[in-house]
Amino acid sequence: SGLIPVGAYMVVHLLVNASLLNGPATFQQNVNSIHALGKLLPLVEWTFIFLPILFHAIVGVWIVYTGKSNTAQYPYAANWRYTLQRATGMVAIVFIFLHVFHLHGWIHADWFKTGVAEPLGMANFRPYNAASTLAMALSGWGWPVFYLVGVAACVYHLANGIWTMGITWGLWVTPQSQANASKACGLGGVLLMLVGIASIAGAKITNVDEARSIEDSMYQSRIESKELVDMPHKRSKKVEPEP
Repeated sequence: SGLIPVGAYMVVHLLVNASLLNGPATFQQNVNSIHALGKLLPLVEWTFIFLPILFHAIVGVWIVYTGKSNTAQYPYAANWRYTLQRATGMVAIVFIFLHVFHLHGWIHADWFKTGVAEPLGMANFRPYNAASTLAMALSGWGWPVFYLVGVAACVYHLANGIWTMGITWGLWVTPQSQANASKACGLGGVLLMLVGIASIAGAKITNVDEARSIEDSMYQSRIESKELVDMPHKRSKKVEPEP
C-alpha cells in the first residue's frame, strides 16, 4: 500500500538530514539540489511523497480497526510483530503529521504560515538557511526526543513491513529463509536508525551563527551568479535559539 515509495523517501530523507554531520555547507548543497526543482517541487512532493503516504496511512488505519491481535492467546514473535507493526504505524502517522507542521507548516501559503503556523511555533524550516533553522527548530530537548521516538517508530514499521511484504509476495517462504530475512531486515533497521540518530545529532551540534554565515554566503554567491533569484520567504530572520 505504498511501502516502496514511502520507504525509499524515508531513507533518502534521513540520509540528507544526516549529511549535516559533515557541516552546514554539505547539508545546504543537498537541500539546494532538492529545491532546484523549482515549481516542479510541489508536483513531485505530492506525486511521490504525500499521496503515497496518505494512501498508506488510510489503509493502515483501516487495518488497525479491522484486524485482531492474538498476542494474549499466542505469544509468538510473529504475533508481537503484527501488533507492533500496527502500533508503530499509528505513532508514525502522528509523527509525520506533526513533523510536517513543525518544520513546513502543512500548507505552502503565506497567510497560513504567518497567521496560523508561526504563531503556534510551527513552520520553522527555511530551505536557504537549512542547517541554522533546523538547529533552532530542534533546540532544547522536547523536540529532539519527539523526533527520536518518531523516527524509531518509522524505522521499525519499515523494517518489519519489508519482512512481512516478503512473506506476502512469496519472496521467503521457508522457515530458514524467513529467519534470514528477519535478520537482514533487523540489521537494515538498526543501520537506518543510526542514520536517524545522526540526523538529530547533526542538528544538535550545529552552531547556529556559524551555519547562518555559511548559508548566507552560499545564497549570495548563487544570487550574484544568477543561478537563483532572491527568495526572502525561503530565508530566515536572525533569531537566537532557545537554550
